[in-house]
Amino acid sequence: MPTSSASTTDASAKPTAGGGGVQSLERAFDLLERMADAGGEVGLSELSAASGLPLPTIHRLMRTLVACGYVRQQPNRRYSLGPRLIRLGESAARLLGTWARPYLARLVEETGETANMALLDGDEIVYVAQVPSKHSMRMFTEVGRRVLPHSTGVGKALLAHTPAEEVRALLARTGMPAATEKTITTPEGFLDALEQVRKAGYAVDDNEQEIGVRCLAVSVPNSPTAAAISISGPAGRVTEAVAESFVPILQGVAAELSVALQSQSPA
Repeated sequence: MPTSSASTTDASAKPTAGGGGVQSLERAFDLLERMADAGGEVGLSELSAASGLPLPTIHRLMRTLVACGYVRQQPNRRYSLGPRLIRLGESAARLLGTWARPYLARLVEETGETANMALLDGDEIVYVAQVPSKHSMRMFTEVGRRVLPHSTGVGKALLAHTPAEEVRALLARTGMPAATEKTITTPEGFLDALEQVRKAGYAVDDNEQEIGVRCLAVSVPNSPTAAAISISGPAGRVTEAVAESFVPILQGVAAELSVALQSQSPA
């Protein structure tokens, strides 16, 4: 792999005051995350304004990331996330699903319904783990499947605390196609739904992604990456009445999963 052209005596390579971190690495990862938050493509001036770093520092870090394949420079001189990140992301998502499976299995045992874990990847929801219900009539979502957030319980759970202007921008990029006759198809309707999620502490997909299917979802608090878990099943079983008993189970498992995911990384 290409090595950085920055000198090892550069101030950006010194350990951070927090204890053991390398400042240049922290800054590089911060820039990658800011690029992802911006939709994957940015200019140096935008990164400088967002990060507070001087342009020469950003240029040096981006040059190294380009040499390593984690960033690409576009013909318009802007920078985009590079293809080497795909392999890292896919491997991390598989591991995340592996870590989550015991917790999803507990959800299945305690609710009887299919349990899922999903992430917000860019503007889409991607399912990274599932444990199926033991019922003969059960829901199945393929791991790796991508859907738009506006028609799913996990999408609502993941976006519930996102500023309204950011939600509107996301919806403008994706559109709001109707998966069923019950899908929310207006930004105002979706923002109202997110307000209900904040008040209730959980999200509902009521026949909005697929007729006959109802889903209850909660976000995983303080997860290293935005994640949500859900249970889904036939609307006749996952009723408003059972939500009263299922939601506390979901919230408890989400809290335990959060601790487990955070413990995977050294302090």
